[in-house]
Order: sequence, then C-alpha cells, then structure tokens
Amino acid sequence: MDKDLISKKELLDLTGISYGQLYRWKRKKLIPEEWFIRKSTFTGQETFFPKQTILARIHNIINMKDDLSLDDLAGKLSDTSAINDMTLTAAEVEERNIVSSMTLSRFGALSGIGGQYSFDELVHLFAVDYLLGLGELSLEEAELLFQTLNEKVRKFEGKSWDLFFIRKMGMTSFIMAHSPTELVFDEGVRLVAKLSLGDLIEQLKGKLS
Repeated sequence: MDKDLISKKELLDLTGISYGQLYRWKRKKLIPEEWFIRKSTFTGQETFFPKQTILARIHNIINMKDDLSLDDLAGKLSDTSAINDMTLTAAEVEERNIVSSMTLSRFGALSGIGGQYSFDELVHLFAVDYLLGLGELSLEEAELLFQTLNEKVRKFEGKSWDLFFIRKMGMTSFIMAHSPTELVFDEGVRLVAKLSLGDLIEQLKGKLS
C-alpha cells in the first residue's frame, strides 16, 4: 500500500477519534470530501486518506475545537489567505516552535528579508527542519534542499507541488513536480521522502493559529 496513504481503520486507531466524529467533521466540511479516497483491496473497497495531511488536520481540529464552534473552525481551517499574508520575526518563529533553533540559526539568515519571514519562507524552513528531524537529511543535503526550494518554487506560480527526495548510489537529488503526481524510478533509486505543499501547509496551520 502507498505509504503516503493511511486507511480509515489505521486513522481511527492512531488518533483515537470515533467513526462518528470522523463523518460528523466531514459533514461540517472540516475534512474535505476529496480526502476520502476509495480504493480496492483484497478485502473489498476501503477508504484511505493522504496520511500527513489528515493527521495534521485532525491534530488541528482537536487542538482548536474547544475554543471555536465547528462552523467557525471549518471557516478557519479552509481559509488560507490569513496565513498566506502572515510574516513572522525570528523571535516569533522560535516562540511558536515552528522550526528548531539549529535550523533557524543555520538557514534563517539566508532568507527573512528585513528580519521578517514570509509564509513561503516559513514553508521552506519547515520542510528542511521536518526532514532533519526525521534523521533522513544531512546538513549538506539540507543546504541543497533549502537552495532548491528557494530557487525552484517560483516556477510553480502559486500552484501546489510535490518534492521527491531520492538517493542513487549515495548521490542525493531533489525533484519537484506539480501536485498531485506520481514518479516512477529505476531500480537503483531509493525514494527517501516525499513532501507535498498541501501537507506542509496543513502542519504549519496548527503552529500559526
């Protein structure tokens, strides 16, 4: 099974929410309809979700639902205009624990014009910090990734993208493509990680709200 997907059963077990909660949040548009993906399995049809995105969304719902009505929460989670226009100082990035001090210290000086980090710059820092945190990225590779994001994201002109982190014979490469997409590699290539802009935004929402 695609490691980027999680089954409904796994999702309920992992998050501790009930079947009723999941579908109530769906009816309230807290979880978009298109995230419910029906796929054939050996036991029949099952429902799957984009793993990182749905886990981040449920985390955000659980953390915010005590302070907002479900209708207000749906509006807040679907409205990205507020966070797209957001800028933060280095102190605010640290205070909100958006990235580690090490990532901010090493890469923050390479962006953040005027001491303010735009949302796009926060996404780039967050992506680098996320992979460093997984232990999948060396600092040298992190520099290449940060440079790739800063130089190539503008080619997507505001559209969503996926980033593929691959290794072949010890050599690292990053490939970016419009999302959703699926790349096929030869046998010598190992896909180390895949990031999507949608997943990164969903995870950042919880830290920026």
